[in-house]
Amino acid sequence: MKKHSLRPLDGITVVSLEHAVAAPFCTRQLADLGARVIKVERPGSGDFARGYDQRVNGHSSHFTWINRSKQSLALDLKRPDALEALMQLLEGADVLVQNLAPGAAARMGLSWEVLKARNPKLIVCDISGYGADGPYRDKKAYDLLIQSEAGFLSVTGTEQEPSKAGISVADIAAGMYAYTNILSALLLRGRTGEGSHIDVSMLEALGEWMGYPMYYAWDGAPPPPRTGASHASIYPYGPFEAGDGGTVMLGLQNEREWKLFCEQVLLQPALAGDARFDSNARRNANREELRALILDVFNALDAAQVVQRLDAAGIANARVNDMAGLWAHQQLAARQRWCSVDSPGGPVQALLPPGVNSAFDYRMEAVPSVGEHSEAILAELGWSVERIRALYAEEATL
Repeated sequence: MKKHSLRPLDGITVVSLEHAVAAPFCTRQLADLGARVIKVERPGSGDFARGYDQRVNGHSSHFTWINRSKQSLALDLKRPDALEALMQLLEGADVLVQNLAPGAAARMGLSWEVLKARNPKLIVCDISGYGADGPYRDKKAYDLLIQSEAGFLSVTGTEQEPSKAGISVADIAAGMYAYTNILSALLLRGRTGEGSHIDVSMLEALGEWMGYPMYYAWDGAPPPPRTGASHASIYPYGPFEAGDGGTVMLGLQNEREWKLFCEQVLLQPALAGDARFDSNARRNANREELRALILDVFNALDAAQVVQRLDAAGIANARVNDMAGLWAHQQLAARQRWCSVDSPGGPVQALLPPGVNSAFDYRMEAVPSVGEHSEAILAELGWSVERIRALYAEEATL
């Protein structure tokens, strides 16, 4: 099937007052689908995530990941001329996304009520830690703090110590719900002709993802225990070390698989009927005894041999990869999931967005430098060269 040159969001303009992860993650998804994303940044330093580290050719890993295919407009919004430029831009925009400090956008005159009066078709998406109202409205919220408030830490880690996720899971959850809400709002606007206001809370986004442990602890029941990388209620389901020091992740889902595991992996068919292990509940209750039996077998094999036995038995398994392993993953290479995009530090490899679409290719363009597109965007708004130079002279941009 021939792919179209048109992408789903071509012609849609998104303006974003964004920093860190949640809003930039959302707007990069929109850019992937063809939207023009204009990222408004502080003059000079820009989005503070630019300074998180220098791991990608001298630039930030976070920023490189979630800011490709965007245009950067540097404006000091404390200056009247700069704020006027933003308002002018919003009059012709389709979407505004912002994750500034609580109340900051409204104090600048960028509330939904004000913007709706100027552009009734505008979709405004506010991303915050706790939402637009309630007793926590003005409370500062960072990813780890939301992981704590949402109970994520209570089910993550070992029995002895809780552990945060190794990625910004609360920010990503909020960004993804903002993205899907914006897509829904665009569809609705196509039917009603009117914009809408979206209020996305990081707490509520991660709270949705906590549905299983919440219901597991229904009506005051004990919550699922912290079990490291093992499953809290199914066993064996987790990491097991092989004799060469490699680690293999495996998971059993039913009694048929348990029988195959005993016969073809452990080579101990009689173990399947052992009264200590003949149901998942008993295996879970006696997991330390069973773990010792499994490791006794695995210690005589290297990780590749363990995987070979598991594959032959049809038991789900995976290697415990590090980042080098992910970069080099043969499945991603075989499916041609990598491409090169430009960045201020030079070309970098980028993983294509999830979902191979037969109708179009994702937009995969450069990561911008601070204010790279300021002059061009202001000129589009009808600003004269003299006025743009005056704005620069006042250090309101660039």
